[in-house]
Amino acid sequence: MTRDGISYVVPVRCDSVCGGHHELRRSLEQLRHAGIDVVVVDGSSGAAEPVHKEAFLGVRHLLVGSDPGVNGKVRAVHTGVAAVIHERVVIADDDVRFEQRSLERLAGLLDEADLAVPQNYFAEPHRWHTYWDTARTLLNRAFGHDYPGTLAVRRSMFIDMGGYHESVLFENLELIRTVRAAGGRVCWAPDLFVPRAQPTTSAFLRQRVRQAYDDLGQPVRLICELSLLPLFSWGVLRHRRTLGVGIGSTVALAELGRRRNGGRQVFPLRASLAAPLWVAERACCVWVAVWLRVVKGGVLYRGSRLREAASPLGELRRQRVTSPLPPHARRHKAVSNGIVHSGTVERPVDARPVGARLHRR
Repeated sequence: MTRDGISYVVPVRCDSVCGGHHELRRSLEQLRHAGIDVVVVDGSSGAAEPVHKEAFLGVRHLLVGSDPGVNGKVRAVHTGVAAVIHERVVIADDDVRFEQRSLERLAGLLDEADLAVPQNYFAEPHRWHTYWDTARTLLNRAFGHDYPGTLAVRRSMFIDMGGYHESVLFENLELIRTVRAAGGRVCWAPDLFVPRAQPTTSAFLRQRVRQAYDDLGQPVRLICELSLLPLFSWGVLRHRRTLGVGIGSTVALAELGRRRNGGRQVFPLRASLAAPLWVAERACCVWVAVWLRVVKGGVLYRGSRLREAASPLGELRRQRVTSPLPPHARRHKAVSNGIVHSGTVERPVDARPVGARLHRR
């Protein structure tokens, strides 16, 4: 296990027809030639298997199974992190397109943190639904943090905390909370912009309710979003001027998010103007998400239903058995305005079994 290099883990899954992942293949080849340890963890089955075998011939290609009620991406991340050869690990969805410079900058943030989170944006040329979906990103930036499809984590931290739960939908939030619950330091980098490929229109439409279901793991946000539809109805029926003020305020908030941390260089102005459309969509879809939770027992995911969006931070903290963490997992400790680096003891890291969960008391 080396600490200076970078490992790159990409979970992929195609259940039937697969186009060959040509853009992803080119991106991974560039990273591999730059000396990055690239690991593709494949949960595909059927006709996609031979296509993937050829597409990922130049990188390490691992196969992983999935059980009903389990988030296959989380299972793949566990397998990939266990297999990497470097301490600094970047985990990315298959639509993320890293360049060597941005990848090295993200991995470099792990010198002072246990987990680092950059900012995704859709690469040009834009389509109508990328403006629509970018509005969500801008509003997230206005109120706090956006959750991208990629992040970086220290392997030692990941192994010591036993990975993270597999049976949740919002897997990146779950990983972030698990690191925090384990005493790790999370570094947000909203000015580190990483492009991602645009989804197809059909994929965008399929994600509407599922993205809304993610907010069941964020109670304050969920309550705010559930109030949107009643407020909208009240504005239409009673106070239309107030409705206009609400629309204008939504655009202003999105523009605030666009201007923060240099966002204007990658986020188009049209995305701010599309913010009211996204808010109207979420006002409806969040009620569908609640109905799925109460009536259906969860949201449909890969043929089964996932009930939990993400575990509460307090619950994850209660599940911790070892306190405090081993020395190398707590070496980054904030004191005043700086970071104090305590000494670390080098020791081999044993990979946990695939699908490892947090230890319970």
